[in-house]
Amino acid sequence: MSGHTRAPGIEGVVLWRGDAAYDRAWAGVLWNEVRPERYPDVIVRAASERDVPAAVGLARSHGLRVAVRAGGHSWCGSPLRDGGMLLDLSALRGWDIDSASATATVQPGVIGSELALELGRRDLAFPAGHCPSVALGGYLLSGGLGWNSGLWGPACASVRGIEAVTADGEAVRCDAEENPDLFWAARGAGPGFFAVVTAFRLRLYPRPSSVMTTSYVLPLTYAEQAARWAAEAAHRLPPNVELSFVLGTADPSLTAEVPRPKVVIVAATAFAGTEQEAVLALEPLRDCPFAGSALARQTAEPSPLDALYSNAGTVFLAGHRYAADTLWSDADYGTLLTRLGSMMTAAPSDKSLVLAPVAPVGRDEDLTADMAFSALGESYVVPYAIWDEPAGDDANFRWLRDAMRAVEPFGTGHYIAEADLTADASRAQRSYVPEDWERLRKVRAEYDPEGVFHSYLTP
Repeated sequence: MSGHTRAPGIEGVVLWRGDAAYDRAWAGVLWNEVRPERYPDVIVRAASERDVPAAVGLARSHGLRVAVRAGGHSWCGSPLRDGGMLLDLSALRGWDIDSASATATVQPGVIGSELALELGRRDLAFPAGHCPSVALGGYLLSGGLGWNSGLWGPACASVRGIEAVTADGEAVRCDAEENPDLFWAARGAGPGFFAVVTAFRLRLYPRPSSVMTTSYVLPLTYAEQAARWAAEAAHRLPPNVELSFVLGTADPSLTAEVPRPKVVIVAATAFAGTEQEAVLALEPLRDCPFAGSALARQTAEPSPLDALYSNAGTVFLAGHRYAADTLWSDADYGTLLTRLGSMMTAAPSDKSLVLAPVAPVGRDEDLTADMAFSALGESYVVPYAIWDEPAGDDANFRWLRDAMRAVEPFGTGHYIAEADLTADASRAQRSYVPEDWERLRKVRAEYDPEGVFHSYLTP
């Protein structure tokens, strides 16, 4: 049997289930080593944006629903569906940067860290994702909680327009004036978006000349106290300081104990125009009342952008197995981290962690105006189960579900990008305020009345 099939109008690869190269392509759909047993009828790897209308036409002619992949970083594997077509956009990795107007047009397969580093060489910046290997397509459609989002807002707030292919195969432009409803949905609808974005038009920002970090690595027993102290200090931090908590296992460089102890990390990164400005921005966290008990600490240390990405890359490594879920809440971080800290002590893998960014989209409501994405609480937490071997699947998935149950009584919603949509049928709906969920349904009915595109993954 041939490696792949040719289809009219498609320059890229078309692989029907049963083709010789299908299994290898299927295995590469997700970055995560956990690959659910869901098999599309056909995988189309677009060679250019010209392939997208033809692929949608092919799907329609065979009565296939379409799911879209950009980088394959969905923890629950949203692009991987049973039946239908998987449209892979990972080869669409072009960009056009206009330094004079501080704008860029990027394709969905562009890797966020690669764009960020190229922009840095031009004294420009964009709130790309923390994980260095995430592609922009799914990241921007879901909202995008990236670097310096306290000042710049979710990444989708900097999307000024898109080019998309709709369910009838038509290529359209969308912005605040042209196809505004589809543009609204593209900024937050995530894996339930009902068109294929082939390009994003982005607003860029001046590159922060100084990036500095203050951090404390404390024993896990300090989780509640550290959370309350730092969360109070956060009100005195300017929006260009990104503050977060991490619950995890101490790095081997910090201790010889076996097993290594669990820790809480308080970390704040300032993105500023000058070193003096960065140091001043971090001042509210200079005097930590628990500093004497810290396993490690740094105060206003330089953190170049490439170092931020390389450090994040050591947490989210390729070749591992991952599961994650998210929770917005109005409970304080002391309450949430106390409960999640208890769960960390029972984690079957010492690679697992809990991330809790403070005000991850900033406190300015204008930053989330006129978009499907919205922040659904005052606090936000993400437990990540991270492990190596398939034999650990059951234990680690069970730990993730148990960790979520520990805090879900305080929940007000989820973040669609990293929510475990297979955990409960309500996950997708609970990722939006009710009026936005209803608007999404209406816009979908207008632009995709025949259901050409898969909706949200469910259990």
